[in-house]
Amino acid sequence: MVFKPSRSRLRKLRPALVVSAILLTVFIYLRPTSITTFKAQTGTLNQNKEEGVTCPKSPLMKDVFVVIRTGATEAQEKLPVHFKTILTCVPDFIIYSDMDEIVDGHQVHDVLTEVNKTIKKTAPEFQLYNHLLTRGRDGLDYQTIFGSGPSGALDNPGWKLDKWKFLPMVDQAFRERPKAKWFVFVEPDTYVMWANLLEYLRQFDPNKPWYIGKHMYASGVLFAHGGSGFALSRPAIEKVSKHWREKKNEIEQATLKGWAGDMILGKTLSDVGVNMFWAYPHMQGDSLTALDWSVEKLERQAWCYAATTFHHMNPEEITTLWKFEQTWQRRNPTGAPLRFRDIFNNLVRHRLRAERTGWDNMSIGTEYSDEELAKLSQNDIDNLSLVEQNAHTSFEMCQATCKQQPRCIQFSFVPGKCSVSDELRLGHAADTQCLEYSNAAGKCVKEAATTGEADDIVRSGWIMDRIPGYVYWLDEFCDKVSDIWVTK
Repeated sequence: MVFKPSRSRLRKLRPALVVSAILLTVFIYLRPTSITTFKAQTGTLNQNKEEGVTCPKSPLMKDVFVVIRTGATEAQEKLPVHFKTILTCVPDFIIYSDMDEIVDGHQVHDVLTEVNKTIKKTAPEFQLYNHLLTRGRDGLDYQTIFGSGPSGALDNPGWKLDKWKFLPMVDQAFRERPKAKWFVFVEPDTYVMWANLLEYLRQFDPNKPWYIGKHMYASGVLFAHGGSGFALSRPAIEKVSKHWREKKNEIEQATLKGWAGDMILGKTLSDVGVNMFWAYPHMQGDSLTALDWSVEKLERQAWCYAATTFHHMNPEEITTLWKFEQTWQRRNPTGAPLRFRDIFNNLVRHRLRAERTGWDNMSIGTEYSDEELAKLSQNDIDNLSLVEQNAHTSFEMCQATCKQQPRCIQFSFVPGKCSVSDELRLGHAADTQCLEYSNAAGKCVKEAATTGEADDIVRSGWIMDRIPGYVYWLDEFCDKVSDIWVTK
């Protein structure tokens, strides 16, 4: 019988049971391989030309200007890996931040210099900016203010300051490269599959006003999610830049009241008649390890399409995916685009196990624990199987509970808690840090072990004999997909 995961994602055993997940970090490595030498172009910044890499030969490459938006609270941690990986193949890029500095020999530019001076003196979020101007990073308490994880603390003032960068960033990028055909905007935890992105942009007429990204909707505004990356054609960026300069005071007042810069940018683009093109699933808001591999939105099964970006990628994940992408390009000299299913079958599938100790596979589904059982009526408890009633008592009982449910594909266990799921994720190495998980709406959950080390406690597993059916089921959707690129 072919395994078919539920189309309703979060399947509850009983209404009183709550959806839960252990959300932590990843450390995965690929074995290095020899790769064809390529001499990287210099671009706006100096590149490391000593390491041989395989880069795409797209004629569009010289016409794309890549803009990285970062902040002083994260730049030193997140930028360096890009100089050794993705950016070695990007001939023209620039980095905008909230402070002028040099990171690994590369210039980072303060993009907030032209924001209204009164706003910079009075808006609370600019306290950080003014501190950076006068004292740099001296005196900043990273552990308590900014958080220790790759995404930082929920009240990170760097996040609040970030909303002011979008319109100035777009305007300055256009002035920097007025003849570029495409402008691609990403964050330092965004992984760009450069060859695929170039091929994707090649599907569009750069002489028309395009605003391409992963859709988000908030406060009545449809906009492209900044972390997933987005692209503007020259006609689009020219329109919004002109409007920004004409309506700067008005837009800055809207930014004061708004909560997200990418939303303000989306609204401004809409005001000048440039609507967002929904690039899902090419551009992703999840990381390689947090992605639900059977995710479907807009009647598009991501599995069948080409990937262009991942978000919330830490340096280890970026390095891993970069090495894999290099290997893929070396073995596919014709430039066959990498689809999501290619990434799963070649990079993820062999990492799944019946049991992985010290690993959290982010099983987001039904939770079994004393706390959750206490919320049930006696009648509800009596309706649970004996295995389900004891799912939280041992790894083996948690595994048996998953096996008992036909659609369950994976599970995770910590003493006293079992979580099962019909969504397949790779997950990551267990850690006790508090980290952000993008699909949890910014909620930060800390699962700290009371005794021992986390890697001795968190255990995960997949129902291995269901994986082939899972893959077969997803592959069937691809028979209905005539084009791996979403252009309409």
